[in-house]
Amino acid sequence: MSTLEKSLSIIELLAEKPGGLSVSTIAQQVNQPASGVHRTLNELIRLGYVRQVQDQGDYALTMKLAALGVGFLGRTGVGDVAQPILDRLAQVSGELIRLSVIDGDDLIWVAVAQGATSGLRYDPGQEQGVVVHLASSSGGQAWLASMSDEEALERVSRQGLVNPGKPTGPGAPATITELLGILAETRRRGYAVSVNSYIVGMAAMAMPVMSGGRAISCLSIAGPAVRMTPERMAELAPHLARAAEEIGIAASGSRYFPGLRKPD
Repeated sequence: MSTLEKSLSIIELLAEKPGGLSVSTIAQQVNQPASGVHRTLNELIRLGYVRQVQDQGDYALTMKLAALGVGFLGRTGVGDVAQPILDRLAQVSGELIRLSVIDGDDLIWVAVAQGATSGLRYDPGQEQGVVVHLASSSGGQAWLASMSDEEALERVSRQGLVNPGKPTGPGAPATITELLGILAETRRRGYAVSVNSYIVGMAAMAMPVMSGGRAISCLSIAGPAVRMTPERMAELAPHLARAAEEIGIAASGSRYFPGLRKPD
């Protein structure tokens, strides 16, 4: 493992633990010697990416990396391209709207709009920058359904059928056969549906955003399962499709969407 890989593995771990971790815990989690982890942490402190919570205390990320990410998203223009469309869909649906973009083999949440202003609602907090688990999320299933079964299984095999980062619900596919059945149904229906899958008690629907004949991102509507019934999803499907089409058209003039880049 290179020095860069070691550093990035520590940064990725600390990104999931904002309260900080001890050297020994970090070393155990990233499978590196404690002495090496300590040296890397000191270098990251010098560069301003890590701080020690207190003398002899745990280590945590500073806001420098987050600031870089926020600045990058702002300069790419995703808000100019998609946010008004997300806001309008949130108002129509009264639920949480999320946009994810395709970046290589990953699907990454980048923008959100909340339509529910009171009462029971799905509001998971800041998920921008989170890599979507493909098999258990509606957005992931929508993207997988836009490709062949062979390509979909290849991507799932890289990431894993089971989400390693968080427990999934009983609605998540437990076998490849079950996943393929879900993808077939998604293609027939025209949009993906996940209920008690990514998070227990929640339901979501999603469609891929197409541009130039290929998926460049995914758009989803999510909310409490008691409200996001099959009947309600069918009512929202035309609105979701219209918003996805609008984003696809607008994205054609933006460099933000990695999926628009032509392969070398």
